[in-house]
Amino acid sequence: MRAPFIVPRGFSTPRMPQCRPRISQCPVVRTSGAARTNATASKNSSQSQDSSSSFSSSSAPFWTPAKTLLVSAFAAGLGYGYASYSQAPQAPKKVQYGSMKDFDKAIAELRAKFGEDTISTDEDELEQHGYSEWSSLNADRLPVAVAYPTSTEQVSEIAKVCHKYRMPMIPYSGGSSLEANFSAPYGGMTIDFAFMNRILEIHEDDMDVVVQPSIGWMDLNEKIKSTGLFFPVDPGPSAMIGGMVGTNCSGTNAVRYGTMKDWVINLTVVLADGRVIKTRRRPRKTSAGYNLTGLFVGSEGTLGIVTEATLKLTGIPEDTRVGVVAFPSIRDAASTAMQLIKKGIPVQCMEIMDDIQMDVINRAGGTGRTWAVSPHLFFKFSGTKAGVADSVDLTTKLAKDNNADAFEFAKSEQEVHDLWSARKQSLWSMLSLRKEGSEVWSTDVAVPISRLPDIIEKSKEELENLGIFASILGHIGDGNFHASIMYDRTNPEERERVEKVVYDMVDRALEMDGSCTGEHGVGLGKKGSLKKELGPETIDVMRSVKRSLDPHWLLNPGKIFDFEKDS
Repeated sequence: MRAPFIVPRGFSTPRMPQCRPRISQCPVVRTSGAARTNATASKNSSQSQDSSSSFSSSSAPFWTPAKTLLVSAFAAGLGYGYASYSQAPQAPKKVQYGSMKDFDKAIAELRAKFGEDTISTDEDELEQHGYSEWSSLNADRLPVAVAYPTSTEQVSEIAKVCHKYRMPMIPYSGGSSLEANFSAPYGGMTIDFAFMNRILEIHEDDMDVVVQPSIGWMDLNEKIKSTGLFFPVDPGPSAMIGGMVGTNCSGTNAVRYGTMKDWVINLTVVLADGRVIKTRRRPRKTSAGYNLTGLFVGSEGTLGIVTEATLKLTGIPEDTRVGVVAFPSIRDAASTAMQLIKKGIPVQCMEIMDDIQMDVINRAGGTGRTWAVSPHLFFKFSGTKAGVADSVDLTTKLAKDNNADAFEFAKSEQEVHDLWSARKQSLWSMLSLRKEGSEVWSTDVAVPISRLPDIIEKSKEELENLGIFASILGHIGDGNFHASIMYDRTNPEERERVEKVVYDMVDRALEMDGSCTGEHGVGLGKKGSLKKELGPETIDVMRSVKRSLDPHWLLNPGKIFDFEKDS
């Protein structure tokens, strides 16, 4: 409903032309009736001096030049406003992608611009970019082609051509996501940043670095370690910065350093139509305008294609110690974690691994010892030597109060590496133990820390009742934990039981005012759970943002939520 126009006192409302839907069919807005009245009065005045001289100050003409100009300007303004509105691009009422012929034209045009090798249609590469063996599900289709750009400018040109032919675009960096985040349910062009994996700038004094999307976080830290700085967000070993931005990932360091959103200063983003924007400048603090950086972090490539990221760095701690402690039950371990957070004892990492996961470590090897097959907490303490010693003492006492065995601490840098590698490689260790035809379903939820013992204990019970290889592990320090389940993919009944346990766990987290995903993202796998978590109104606000930046739904379509509202 339009707001009423309030007519100034003493004025009459001008009659607006009756415009048809298309602006080209609208009559020209001519001089208002009020203006014509004034013009007629002026003409009569010039013809009759006697009549003009008979006017006194108490009977001055109503339509003065100033009043006439104001009403004329108002009429013209309304006409301009109508024209602007009717000519503005409107979001389509349904998604309409190009045909295969259109996609072939796009591929040919891009090859002509950049060379044959830039765009691949090789079947093996399409399979690699559209299917993931560790994702909870996969799309039925593969991308039509894979582009390998080398610069922001090339990504912009790719986007312009894909926009022209209505070809979906799917960003791809590490390919290690778990919710089909990089799948291609509508076909289209996957944009692989394999050749955009460099450090572009490093500012040691400002403690920040500018990188391209396909540099891995481990590779980044190796290249900058001589500066005494490091990037602290540490998900799976194969994760790359582009995907980490897309899912707002975290990792084992989250309890101390936070998640990806806390470490991204600005982004260079290519929009759906090929425009290039930078979300902000380089200071760590700003209150200038909307937080566009935060808008793109966690959007899974549905709002724009990230081609550069400026990241904060922090100093490498003076001292680091790694300790492991066993507990008689999963609840004892979870209660220890909750109490430690509540007391504010500083730890860099706090990870939980249940008895099944400890068995995986033993079977996979690599730590040089055999562990008790019972729930464990892995701790990493870092800071000054005095601060680390104090944190270790407080944590040891708290763990003993919760029935823990004695702490075991790494005695060398190699032991630190081996222990922490066992935790970081947990999913890949499970994958290495698979039998023919089996898959691993890995999922995560997050809850307020007070509910950790309850949800972990109940989830552990349900996983055990499955009667198959299933474990609990994860970043318990920030209320986020994971379940990994190995099941027979050829057995529909077994998959159905696994699926029920997974989504019961997700629903339980939501009942506790938690989240359906702490760091894996929504992708295809958790769209239904997101609706339960946020509700249709909140989802529709997200949908409105998406439509404003990508009205033709070309950027990673099908992820997070669908084009249509639920009926």
